Amino acid sequence: MAEPMLKFVHQPQERPVKRPAAQRRKDFGEIYEGFPLARAEEQAARCSQCGIPFCASHCPLGNNIPDWLRLAATGRLKEAYSLSSETNSFPEICGRICPQDRLCEGNCVINKDFKSVTIGAVERFITETAFSEGWVQPDMPVTEKRLSVGIIGSGPAGLACAESLRSRGYEVHVYERQAEAGGLLRYGIPGFKLEKHVISRRIELLQAQGVIFHLGQEIGAGKGALSFDELQKRHHSLFLATGVYKAKQARVPGESLKGVVRALEFLCEAENPEPALNSAGKRVVVIGGGDTAMDCVRSAIRQGAAKVTCVYRRDRSNMPGSRQEVLNAEEEGGEFMWLAAPEEFIGCDHVESVRLKEMRLGVPDSDGRRAVEPTGQYSVLEADMVICALGFDPEDLPALWKRDDLAVTSWNTLKVTKNGYETSIPGVFAGGDIVRGASLVVWAIRDGREAAKAIDHYLSTQSTQTSEGVL
Repeated sequence: MAEPMLKFVHQPQERPVKRPAAQRRKDFGEIYEGFPLARAEEQAARCSQCGIPFCASHCPLGNNIPDWLRLAATGRLKEAYSLSSETNSFPEICGRICPQDRLCEGNCVINKDFKSVTIGAVERFITETAFSEGWVQPDMPVTEKRLSVGIIGSGPAGLACAESLRSRGYEVHVYERQAEAGGLLRYGIPGFKLEKHVISRRIELLQAQGVIFHLGQEIGAGKGALSFDELQKRHHSLFLATGVYKAKQARVPGESLKGVVRALEFLCEAENPEPALNSAGKRVVVIGGGDTAMDCVRSAIRQGAAKVTCVYRRDRSNMPGSRQEVLNAEEEGGEFMWLAAPEEFIGCDHVESVRLKEMRLGVPDSDGRRAVEPTGQYSVLEADMVICALGFDPEDLPALWKRDDLAVTSWNTLKVTKNGYETSIPGVFAGGDIVRGASLVVWAIRDGREAAKAIDHYLSTQSTQTSEGVL
């Protein structure tokens, strides 16, 4: 029988069809149409099945990528999905939003000369096929442990932990302050990358599994809020997965002017029929170079902005965001100013322009990334709206929850034991961005899964267990 793989030598790389830029500018629907079966098999068959799969070793989840590519190439899609879901709680999400060009695909051994295997697109195809065929079912526990775990936050880390703990038989309660579950996935990622029905479908599976969601539930102080102490009484263990949502400041004059807005505030409103923050007809300047900045650029274009310019202090090759997202933004009409940083937001009451200082690349820092320094030259860019996408910081959780014994780092992220995810409070664990700082969804999923193992170990090794505090 002929070898079904190793077809990269004569089969070129092909990505799923993208809707034309002029068409996708008009809505927030996903831009990729997805692979048909024959194309998915062809692209999966390009895998070289190398002895040391760098794609897997550079995946935070350690996905068995070559194995499920081989299964997909030979039409064994149900087995491919089963293998994929062993290491990834949400492969349908990672296949859409992971920056594969920096992770698995970027480290494919055939990348340099033959262009990498389109791993993300095949992963999405496998999982969507599994959903349409009814292969995706709730991972129900074999036995109930009669122990309760509370999870604060329903982003990727919280959901992954909930799914894993519930499959082990724990009673799992997820507390979310927003009206709908999903956290960053729902409120921070636009529909053209991840449509909301994909998130809702996964939430429904978790509910069918027995995960209990408490939506619109604040933790801390105030009317209707639950105190942290009360949660500890309700549950045998807690997992903190609040994420980081406090916008970093530009720290330049004029930041308080009307029309200067934060990225997350803009993205939360962007897809509403009548958004409170509307860029239609405006000259928009986006400050930042990460994926959130690209989301803002592309969302403003869809709202009908007259012009959208992204300003970044380094050059294209040193941007932290996905190269594919930059390309998508350019295709859709976004413009870029490299090696520029805001010096001042100018205006009387409302922003009218941005004064920019020109930058140049300096010597590499300790991580090998070249520092930037001002050249002494300046320029002015007219603007009716400025969106600051400079990253996120954590809230002061010890103060919010009145728990001085909850230790934090100098960055105000939560301290946890090395590889154990336990905080300074016994029985309280944490993971995702509240521990790492703002990071990738795939790392949050990994933290949720690994923290579930740590919580299971902790509860399983307790000398005495009591039913006190179980809901």
